Amino acid sequence: MRTLLLLDLGYTVTATAEALGTLPTETARIGKRYLTGGIEHALGDDPRPKPPPMLDSTQQAAMVAMVGGPPPEGRARWSVRLVAMEAVKRGIAPRLGRETARVALADHGLKPWREKMWCVPEISSEFIDRMRRAPPLRS
Repeated sequence: MRTLLLLDLGYTVTATAEALGTLPTETARIGKRYLTGGIEHALGDDPRPKPPPMLDSTQQAAMVAMVGGPPPEGRARWSVRLVAMEAVKRGIAPRLGRETARVALADHGLKPWREKMWCVPEISSEFIDRMRRAPPLRS
């Protein structure tokens, strides 16, 4: 409101910005919005457009399927960084950041980096005896 008042009194855009402690570009924007749409338009803010999603549903499905399988050779489990790198490597997406990968997996309720996995190379009688003697797992 003060911006419009000072501009109406004949202050320049630069002088108005200095008097109010704002940037001249902001002062000019308010003045132009007033001239094109009135007081309500000048003092309001238009909603900003959302950026397009980084992954479409097909790419998300491919990433979920990838994480559902075993991690790459030499890795014990998937990490967010590994998911992002492998998605690019496998051609699922041209580029993919860690946060985008994390959000896409979280949307599907997946947290593969929290999965505790272990491998039994051979089920022998010794393994079966150890399993029988082991205390029960808590849930």
